[in-house]
Amino acid sequence: MLLTAPLLRAATGSTADRAAEWLAPLAYACSLYSIDTPCRMAAFLAQIGHESGRLRYVRELWGPTPAQRRYEGRADLGNTQPGDGKRYMGRGLIQTTGRANYRATRDGLRALVASVPDFEARPEALELPRWAALSAAWYWHSRGLNALADVGDDAAFVAITRRINGGINGLADRRALWSAAREAMEDMT
Repeated sequence: MLLTAPLLRAATGSTADRAAEWLAPLAYACSLYSIDTPCRMAAFLAQIGHESGRLRYVRELWGPTPAQRRYEGRADLGNTQPGDGKRYMGRGLIQTTGRANYRATRDGLRALVASVPDFEARPEALELPRWAALSAAWYWHSRGLNALADVGDDAAFVAITRRINGGINGLADRRALWSAAREAMEDMT
């Protein structure tokens, strides 16, 4: 399935300008990780649309909130050094969070892509469109989300949400974007 600016706009709830800005990086990322069927693309675009606030944010809005304060010292995120919680806040279109996840993203992308920055040393690189899109697609791939997206039902979509979010935060919005994405794809055929 070909990703187009109108589809990207509909599926993520973004503006025309944002869709145009993200089209090339997302088309490349989707092709690299086989996010290339209507079911896969609809689920992926809905999730990144939600996680990025309609393709507006590639860095977590930092308060810090009580939840963000809990990033500090979390060994499960690899945040073992003072300041790691804020340094490795959510970045990219899928909000990669934690030193260990930045390292895993770097290593995972290096298997297929040349010149991947060291996100552990330069976490802000995940805010650049190329790396924000690729990191989201790599995360999707690394969690086996194409297989769940292929199922195409609500239970699978909720499972995808849990693997991305750790819970079901924003599920209503994610579902609305998923519905819009599927409708836009039907209109294309």
